[in-house]
Amino acid sequence: MTALFALATSLLWGLADFGGGLLTRRFPALTVVVASQTIAVVVLGVIVVATGGWTEWGPQLWFAVGAGLVGPVAMLAFYKALALGPMGVVSPLGSLGVVVPVGVGLFLGERPGVPQFAGIAVAVVGIVLAGGPELRGAPVQRQAVLLTLVAAFGFGAVMALISEASSSLTGLFLALFVQRVTNVTAGGTALFISVKRGGRALPDGSGMRVIWASVPALAFVGLADVAANGTYSVAAQNGPVTVAAVLASVYPVVTALAARFVLKERLRGVQAAGAGLALVGTVLLAS
Repeated sequence: MTALFALATSLLWGLADFGGGLLTRRFPALTVVVASQTIAVVVLGVIVVATGGWTEWGPQLWFAVGAGLVGPVAMLAFYKALALGPMGVVSPLGSLGVVVPVGVGLFLGERPGVPQFAGIAVAVVGIVLAGGPELRGAPVQRQAVLLTLVAAFGFGAVMALISEASSSLTGLFLALFVQRVTNVTAGGTALFISVKRGGRALPDGSGMRVIWASVPALAFVGLADVAANGTYSVAAQNGPVTVAAVLASVYPVVTALAARFVLKERLRGVQAAGAGLALVGTVLLAS
């Protein structure tokens, strides 16, 4: 069950990242984050009311609040790093956030077997290579590296926090709702401040009609991200966090494959090798 739900997390995160990447070509990144997460809040609110999840209110939800505060900061740092580039360096470094939940699991006493340790090592190398790291070429700004590491730590922290935010299915719905409300509050505040300082929430010459036309895509990104957090929480609660975290971090492979088949982007040799290693690591972890 851990492997199944963790791999489902990778699929959902990979597709959400792909969809989010396409949307940020049309809208400012902060607008995409706020709009997609607002849709998720509405859907989760209905689910919480329908399932009675609000009765699960408790101090563990502070973990969800923490995840909701860290998430937007990590995402914005990641997008800023991508803007400073090059993407071939930023993307693989961003996936290193997996060391946070793995470290937490080891600190709490988890001791995977030899095949699992080997799988962790092989999968992490594969994840990094799947992003197509540029070993040669344009120099990388120090700020880009720093922002990427901040984003990676943030992504890993969200994984660690959300896995502690609930202990039941209805409690998970409530935790995800709280996380998303916090996301929208933090992101909306940042967007408001950005607009006040002269930034734009929408592309030049467009109005709300553009947002309405993009609602299906925004809904997919927001709900896929929510579902990924949910499946990861289930995976982490039903098996070793060290295994769940690594399998859930295979999402760069999914994003690269989506770009290959939808946008017809060709995989570089290093990316294909990384995808293969990630698959080998997955098999070892699932063993």
